[in-house]
Amino acid sequence: MVKFPKDIPKRKAIKILEYLGFKIVREENHIAMIKENPDGTKIPLTLPNHKYIKGSTLRHVCTQAGISRKEFLRIYEEL
Repeated sequence: MVKFPKDIPKRKAIKILEYLGFKIVREENHIAMIKENPDGTKIPLTLPNHKYIKGSTLRHVCTQAGISRKEFLRIYEEL
């Protein structure tokens, strides 16, 4: 199995999150994303608007979003 990435380009991180159903609602110093679940609940996420996103930040985002690291890595390898 591939190790969790140390740094990935911002565009790739956004592409993975969009694949998982998140949409960008605002992009300034930080990128605000949200996912609306079928039951009406919403999951907000905030990413720094840097060229590369650190691995530690990605792990925190996965925890916030309820995404397993395994699922994130699977999509990371696909895209």
